[in-house]
Amino acid sequence: MRIKHLFIPVIAATLALSACGGAAEPPAPPPAPTGPTQAEIDAARADSIAAARRAEEARAQAERDAARREQERMTRAADQARSTLQAVVQFEYDEADITPATERLLRAKLPILRASPTIRLRLEGHADERGSTEYNLALGSRRAEAVQEFLSGFGISASVFTTTSFGEERPAVNRSDEAAWAQNRRVEFVITGGQIVTSEDN
Repeated sequence: MRIKHLFIPVIAATLALSACGGAAEPPAPPPAPTGPTQAEIDAARADSIAAARRAEEARAQAERDAARREQERMTRAADQARSTLQAVVQFEYDEADITPATERLLRAKLPILRASPTIRLRLEGHADERGSTEYNLALGSRRAEAVQEFLSGFGISASVFTTTSFGEERPAVNRSDEAAWAQNRRVEFVITGGQIVTSEDN
């Protein structure tokens, strides 16, 4: 009987301890978020907007640079065409014949004249100081007309040209020696109207 009395308290104690061990535990913390934070989302959006703006600015700058280069190229082409068109041609003493050197310069003008139908030129004939004033005026006129006939022979309309002569009155070099006379026997080309068109414009 003594053993039975001892057994009951042991069971009661065991049950009490079991009851204490089964008390509710505090709840587990919520899992940490796995996606970006709102601050990170806002920062990424700001970076994206800034990158798009930089790209747009770079594109606009590239377009401006390309337009500037194109304008510079067209300006150089127009300047070269003008220089070619205005290049002076020279003649032998007391002659109005087209020399081979003069022909090369005149042929270089043809593509520009063909591409520029509105252009108008005044052909100014000149002579050196030897000979009378009247003779040199006539010689300068013959030289200007020889240039017009040469260019017109390649299909350039005669309406493009007017001719005049200054004889010996306007020397390019104001000296009395063969080198100066050679430069004074010439026809000059003065653009009086229209627009030069180059192959770069087409």
